Amino acid sequence: MIFGYSRVSKGDEQNNKLQLQGFKTANVEKVFEETASGGRWDRPVLHQMLDQLRERDIVVVWKLDRLSRSLKDLLVIIERINKAGAGFKSLTESIDTTTPAGRMMMQMVGSFAEFEREMIRERTKAGLEAARKEGRIGGRKPKLNKNQREDIADNVISERKSGADMARLYKVSEATISRIVAQHRQPIE
Repeated sequence: MIFGYSRVSKGDEQNNKLQLQGFKTANVEKVFEETASGGRWDRPVLHQMLDQLRERDIVVVWKLDRLSRSLKDLLVIIERINKAGAGFKSLTESIDTTTPAGRMMMQMVGSFAEFEREMIRERTKAGLEAARKEGRIGGRKPKLNKNQREDIADNVISERKSGADMARLYKVSEATISRIVAQHRQPIE
């Protein structure tokens, strides 16, 4: 049987139309569609497909990065496909692991995919550092202002109110209260 694995990233405005068109051309008999990051290993649809593989089945992807963005994970997946006695084909990169040349090419392309991911990660990190130097900090804005945090710490440390009471008063979790109190108990250097 020829299986097709189609993946688009969560949160992106991607669709898998192009992938599905390629599968029709490749005579894919059963398609497994997933919405998840290619950098994650916990993709239930991928594992469902891998569990169904039998000898002489073929796994088809439109592009190598649809299977995985990590070379390590990609090699683990390909090894799992091989152990099942199945083959692997990537339509865009013309990789076919049923041949020795195809196996070598798949490893080379996988290396480039991982290199590209590392370059993106480095650029993102550099951009975040530049933003911090300009005084911009990412993440959510704090729910409590400085006066509220000091009020919480003062009331809990002096034992006038419990952490649970303050959490209900300010509509935050008790863990948030604990962090605030811990920060205020640290000696100022």
